[in-house]
Amino acid sequence: MRKALIIDDENRTRDLIAKMINSFGLDIEAIPAGENVQSGIRAIEEHRPDIVFLDIQMPDGTGFDLLKAIPDKNFEVIFITAHEEFAIKAIKFSALDYILKPVDPEELKAAVERALAAMNDKRDERQFEALQNNISAQQKRRLVLKTQESVHVVDLDQIIRCESDRNYTSFYLTEGRKILVSKTLKEFETLLIGYNFIRVQQSHLINLDYVDRYNKGNGGSVVMRDGSEVPLSPAKREIFFKILENL
Repeated sequence: MRKALIIDDENRTRDLIAKMINSFGLDIEAIPAGENVQSGIRAIEEHRPDIVFLDIQMPDGTGFDLLKAIPDKNFEVIFITAHEEFAIKAIKFSALDYILKPVDPEELKAAVERALAAMNDKRDERQFEALQNNISAQQKRRLVLKTQESVHVVDLDQIIRCESDRNYTSFYLTEGRKILVSKTLKEFETLLIGYNFIRVQQSHLINLDYVDRYNKGNGGSVVMRDGSEVPLSPAKREIFFKILENL
């Protein structure tokens, strides 16, 4: 049977999450052990869990500090957090999972099922390296893109544009690279919109740093520096030109 370890500084939260998980009827036993960074590290060494539910804010540090202290992370990580927008965004950029307090049973079960399914995939230390980078306000954000074959860690200034195809998104990068990810463009728009990206049409999100020119023909389009041409929606025209003026 798989093991899930819950590390949180609130006894009630630890016990509640453990009770919920054990009631789901999944092939996993929940252990509520670890109330801070130091006791959490000891609990991981003792129980060798398959999944770790990890509180972000603890008395002696953060869940990020705990991860940094563990060299071999042979487990899936699900963060437990309140509405801490900066931390949540860093977690999403790093393609890691989280649940919000107060914990919703259905969201918790879905998170456990995702973690159990992900155990068959190869874990990649670069996700945690990207996380350490993304939680620092001084560092440039790095986006983790997971495909069926591998994990890619991409600097935002390497992304020229993104294009959607139903539930998939293609990333067009510098040096002619292309990465296809099984996530919607809307998910990436939510992450990237504050970093000089704009959705110029339903299927297209572009990096304004790579805009070469605007082409009036064919109803209006944006020509990117790699030569690609992206249609500009009439509804987005005014905001696009306003942003360009302020660059």
